[in-house]
Order: sequence, then structure tokens, then C-alpha cells
Amino acid sequence: MAPVSILLNLLWILIGGAWMAFGWVVAAVIMAITIVGLPWARAAFNIAVYTLLPFGSRAVNRYDVTGVEDIGTGPLGVIGNIIWFVLAGWWLALGHLLTALVLAATIIGIPFAWAHLKLAGIALWPIGKVIVPA
Repeated sequence: MAPVSILLNLLWILIGGAWMAFGWVVAAVIMAITIVGLPWARAAFNIAVYTLLPFGSRAVNRYDVTGVEDIGTGPLGVIGNIIWFVLAGWWLALGHLLTALVLAATIIGIPFAWAHLKLAGIALWPIGKVIVPA
């Protein structure tokens, strides 16, 4: 990881990244407790790590990386994402959006606000995504 990414990630954790990563972990634990939600729990844990350290990484469609369609990138992934949106996606996206609005009020917070907006999009549709180095 580049030194700039390390610095940005440390600042990110201090000014709002940690509490949103915690929100992702809470969503993952709730999904895991239900047993039926295990596929969503795995995706939520992966994105919780990405939410904690977003600089130096990016989320992309798994099909773009592997070139092979799988359960998460096919029709079942769409159904899974719709269920995710109803159960947890909208409130995680709302948390990222509200945090972005607060951070955008300061000049220093604008890059972090932009990262929260990207994470809000991922919060709405996480199944079939994979985190790769930027």
C-alpha cells in the first residue's frame, strides 16, 4: 500500500470510517445469526474490511476480474441483491450518505465524502463485488 493510501486510511478511520465499518459488521452479524443470511454475511464482512480501509483498493464486479459468471454475478445474484437492499442495504447507504454530507461541508472532508458516496452505491448492491488493489 502506498504511503499516501496509508495516511488517507488513518484519517478515514478517525473521521468516520470506523463507525460505518462497524455498521457493516453489525449487518453481517445479524445476517449470520439468521443462518439463511449467510451469503449476505460474507459479502458484508468483505465490504466491512473495505469500508475500514478504502484507499488503495476498489470494488469491482467479480465477473470483470474472473471472466466467469457465477452465482453472485448471475440472476441469483440479482435476487440476492434485491433481498439485501430490502433488509440492510438502504440503511447502510443512508448512513454513508449522511456521513458524506457532513464531511462535504469541509474542504478536507471532500475526498472522504466522495469515498462514502462510492460506498453508498456498494451498500445498495454488494453481491457479486470483489475488492481488488487499486
